[in-house]
Amino acid sequence: MLRIAVPNKGSLAEPAAAMLHEAGYRQRKDRKELVLIDVENQVEFFYLRPRDIAVYVGLGRLDLGITGRDLLLDSGAEAEEIMKLGFAASTLRYATTPGTVGDVREFNGLTVATSFAGVVSAHLAEHGVEASVVHLDGAVETAIQLGVAEVIADVVETGTTLRNAGLAIIGEPILESESVVIRRRGDTEQEAKVRQFLRRLQGVLVARRYVMMDYDIRTELVEKAVALTPGLESPTVSPLHDRGWAAVRSMVPVQDAQRVMDELYELGARAILTTGIHAARL
Repeated sequence: MLRIAVPNKGSLAEPAAAMLHEAGYRQRKDRKELVLIDVENQVEFFYLRPRDIAVYVGLGRLDLGITGRDLLLDSGAEAEEIMKLGFAASTLRYATTPGTVGDVREFNGLTVATSFAGVVSAHLAEHGVEASVVHLDGAVETAIQLGVAEVIADVVETGTTLRNAGLAIIGEPILESESVVIRRRGDTEQEAKVRQFLRRLQGVLVARRYVMMDYDIRTELVEKAVALTPGLESPTVSPLHDRGWAAVRSMVPVQDAQRVMDELYELGARAILTTGIHAARL
């Protein structure tokens, strides 16, 4: 069986489980369940702390894992990112008390508190900065107030938590992170099953990004209409019983669907419908 690590809690857990469910895999119903065997799909899921997943995969104990890019890089494990999943986006940034330091090059001799000591240490070294790095598990925004550090490096989504703590974001982002599928570096075992797993997840990503659009249009306007809905390769165009009309079907990006429907209507299209896509293979 393909052995896959899945986050058991945190911001990665529910979106990962939802994606796997949409991809046709069984998922646990009880959060206390640590291992789930999906016999039909020949997959064994292990529910682990997101921070530990890269370690297990890097050691070759598990074939694949779903985790954050930040956690992967911070672990130093012998694992690599093989697919982006598009959820749990975040940015690792420096922050400090306003009016103190404004750039990483000013950190020499200071102490930086973070939950991502590996990533931050590497970033400081890249910039030739000699600063101490203190590892903390969570709530690093209080480190400055308590005198543990002069600067923190923390995951930022909106920045509200840092502002509420009286801190200001400084410098360029350290790392842009999101959910990813990882694999042991250089591993080629279970290749066919790995490719099938990735195809399923890719199918979910496509299904989320597109809708299927159907509409009727007069035959003399078909070329103008399909210019608005080119699809992936080409739209499907079928003649209707009324010889002056054709039916068109095409995949359209979700974010463009309402605008395209308006433009098709103005062109003369009628019976314009959109339907969700539940799965796809491209």
